[in-house]
Amino acid sequence: MRAAVVRELGEPRAVVTIADVPTPEPSAGQVLVEVLAGAINFPDVLMIRGGYQERPPLPFTPGVEVCGRVVGVGEGVAGVPLGARVLGTTAMPTGGLAEYCLMPASDVHPAPASLDDAQAAALHIAYQTGWFSLHRRAQLRPGETLLVHAAAGGVGTAAVQLGKAAGARVIGVVGSEDKAAAAAAAGADIVVLRGEQDFVDVVKEATGGRGADVVFDPVGGDSYQRSTKCIAFEGRMLVVGFAGGEIPAPALNHALVKNYSIVGVHWGLYRRFDPGSVSACHEELSRLAAERVVVPLVSARAPLIRAADAVQRVGDGTTTGRVVVVPAL
Repeated sequence: MRAAVVRELGEPRAVVTIADVPTPEPSAGQVLVEVLAGAINFPDVLMIRGGYQERPPLPFTPGVEVCGRVVGVGEGVAGVPLGARVLGTTAMPTGGLAEYCLMPASDVHPAPASLDDAQAAALHIAYQTGWFSLHRRAQLRPGETLLVHAAAGGVGTAAVQLGKAAGARVIGVVGSEDKAAAAAAAGADIVVLRGEQDFVDVVKEATGGRGADVVFDPVGGDSYQRSTKCIAFEGRMLVVGFAGGEIPAPALNHALVKNYSIVGVHWGLYRRFDPGSVSACHEELSRLAAERVVVPLVSARAPLIRAADAVQRVGDGTTTGRVVVVPAL
């Protein structure tokens, strides 16, 4: 089979190559799928650069999220029929930027019929992260104001759509005009173009000085620090990631004085400690997808031969929504 292969760490465009490799065999508890589409996530970039907390052994195939068709199952796997169209995470180091890949049977879910393959591939990680952030961790309520940083990215557009579905007013922060259009298309009520507007002033004006009830921050650094200036009394600051590269040091005295919560979100841990909640979330997301309330924004569908460039563009932060590799193209 053909697969994107990383033999040394570095920038994706320099180290990701397309090669013929053996088709993997599923071990106990694993499922083999024919990849219909593989969504690129920022952790893929970090793995290739060697900066992610999980470091698969070299060589490896990136791609932590796929939609595929089941073609084989390992020992002990039940309830996953051959031929089923499924989505979920991959079993690294055999990632989804390939014609075939392995998945842990524990994270295999039915792909919603309402979504095409590329959209289905992009539904799992970003939307699960957004749902657990807003509902389980922040307890977002109808009528509250939600501030979303990087609102045109994959997890950002998911948070915008899920925030609107929950009845919140959503303010999105983006870095360019094309990203502003993407955030607006996802449903943001107000879009702030960073560099032209101060989101702190915009939030205060939009809320009559109260501030944002929930801040969804996958960026860190200055985005986090400045958000503390416009978070509401008893607001919830969601620490989702550090795509900006800087991990902030929160001023806990400020959280005390203003009575806001700093809430960490690590969705992957739910798969370990509460897998039933992940399945329940998938059912809810599938319902919302069927109602067209949430639809992953797929901005580009690339053939496998262009995988290196596709991952690089995600790493460079020049994309909107999701970039998906479709091996059949």
